[in-house]
Amino acid sequence: MEEGTTYVGLDTHKESIFVAMLLPGEKPVEWQLRNEPAAVRRLVRTLQRDAPGPIACCYEAGPCGYTLQRQLRGAGLGCLVVAPSLIPVKPGERIKTDRRDAKKLAELLRAGLLTAVHPPTEEDEAVRDLCRCREDAKEDRERTRHRLAKLLLRRGVVYSAGRQWTRAHYTWLRQVHFERAADRTVFDDYLQAVEQVEERLRALDAQLVVAAQLERYRAPVGWLRCFRGIDTVTALTLVAELHGFERFRSARELMAYLGLVPSEHSSAEHHRRGRITKAGNHHVRRLLVEAAWHYRHRPGVGAALRKRRVDQPARIIALADKAQQRLHRRYWTLLGASRKPPNQAVIAVARELAGFVWAALQRPADDRAA
Repeated sequence: MEEGTTYVGLDTHKESIFVAMLLPGEKPVEWQLRNEPAAVRRLVRTLQRDAPGPIACCYEAGPCGYTLQRQLRGAGLGCLVVAPSLIPVKPGERIKTDRRDAKKLAELLRAGLLTAVHPPTEEDEAVRDLCRCREDAKEDRERTRHRLAKLLLRRGVVYSAGRQWTRAHYTWLRQVHFERAADRTVFDDYLQAVEQVEERLRALDAQLVVAAQLERYRAPVGWLRCFRGIDTVTALTLVAELHGFERFRSARELMAYLGLVPSEHSSAEHHRRGRITKAGNHHVRRLLVEAAWHYRHRPGVGAALRKRRVDQPARIIALADKAQQRLHRRYWTLLGASRKPPNQAVIAVARELAGFVWAALQRPADDRAA
């Protein structure tokens, strides 16, 4: 930061913002305002009037999103959204208030001890929320299915003609009949909830297919669909969640960002590594782990995968084929020679799959130059 900079810590909430301003060589100035556009505009005028030089603001990432940052940047002020989990904490500190939090943010910003998160554009954020909306709908489907299945189990009505939630199973469900009116009411309500969430998922899937054809997503989504276990929804979610992909300078940075690297506690001659850190974006981590399970099967290119690879660059197809060979071999080596449990083997495969994703999303040098 430049010398003479004014540092501003903002403790943001749904209805209020507590402000701590550190002017060069003066005591902190603190006040509170409402979290609304008019109040933010007054805050900007106050900062620009009182600050003798450049202004740097920050606040913690949270449920308020990036609206405040966009408002401040639109007014010409620098503003960082910082990662809450990476804010230094004093072990002996036992008092927490909005005033202290705002002052602490300003002081840590001045000391350069805060880690900023990479904000998405409004377009990226909209597509990312669409992907997360589908995840929420899937969770709702699991809950509604569970309620219906357990109701039937309690009543001794069990489907044994094959797998559940297939077309045949739904046909069988519509033929189930209970003698008691209360049972019929509960069953009909649960079945209707399942059918409604299925319709929600179909509508969201259709919207995701449309979003994947947008200019900014078409090429990277097409590249990722060349990989086994990655289709349109997964590919679009990966691209939307990893917005600003150029910030990952190496595959190792991406693996660490996704929390797929081992935790470590080492001191002097003692070295100890533990489970993966599970830091960073858990949405992408979950998708990569799900995709990694596909690599336990023998490498091959089926009809669906072959269709997804039509008109895609040879570089990407060769990389995807290399991933199939390496990750399949890696999975069975860990299970065999290393005697690792399947879950640990899949995590290792997901970590390496993240490296292949990083390599696939690196644009060629001529594209970057253009």
